[in-house]
Amino acid sequence: MQVLLPQTLDEACTMLAESQGRAVPIAGGTDLIVHWPCNIEAHQKAYLDISTLDELKFITLSGDSLIVGAMTTFWETITSKQVESEFPLLVQSAKEIGSVQIQTRGTWAGNIANASPAADGVLALMAYDASVTLISTHGTREIPLHEYFLDYKCSQRQPDELIHSFCIPRRSFTFDYFEKVGSRQAQTITKVGVAITNSSSGWRVVANSVAPMVRRCYQVEQLLEKKARIQQPDDLLAALDQDVSPIDDIRSTAAYRRCVLSRLIYYALREHCPWYS
Repeated sequence: MQVLLPQTLDEACTMLAESQGRAVPIAGGTDLIVHWPCNIEAHQKAYLDISTLDELKFITLSGDSLIVGAMTTFWETITSKQVESEFPLLVQSAKEIGSVQIQTRGTWAGNIANASPAADGVLALMAYDASVTLISTHGTREIPLHEYFLDYKCSQRQPDELIHSFCIPRRSFTFDYFEKVGSRQAQTITKVGVAITNSSSGWRVVANSVAPMVRRCYQVEQLLEKKARIQQPDDLLAALDQDVSPIDDIRSTAAYRRCVLSRLIYYALREHCPWYS
């Protein structure tokens, strides 16, 4: 195993470029360590350790946006009064990610980079219309998070790029909701998760663990925008079947996920949307 230890962000980008994209960026390393004993192939790789780069650790509130650096941990978000006040779903989702030990080491960039379909942090970020800024020796580029993931464990990030930060526009939200369903109340991988927001930009309904990647439910959003009459959870199923594609796996069944997701959305919005029934 080879470990690269850059001292600056520029040096990190150069090292990544010189490795021709073979070096794997690591920050908190919480996902890497979980599979380390059985993933022998990982022992032969080169790793770019960016954990000491303070340039990537910041939370900035400007006039129109919240910008969070890649090295910002979940715990730093949980303890930020500004974030909790304006973007409570970020705090709620961060509290659902592992234990306190994981929260104090795991980073938001890692949750994005891992590209897990069960990512709780990504669920909240996407509901807030977050965008991701990537950086390399060629410069930076920004991608809306709902366009960032391409397939299971696959994203638009190129091998020579690092996640620099994510940005969320500051808006007035009339509704926000986050719910995670798992086998236990803590330290569990999501079986079904949903985040919902409503603002001047419209409805956002995002689900995880029901598709190869965290997915915006565009058809359900359209129902809400049109104020379609929804009298029971099953009235959402036709739209959900176009938005998500749950599978049977070790944690749950596709039928269970489909059923639970429709009920989470229905009961979350029943009191907020008078046209529902």
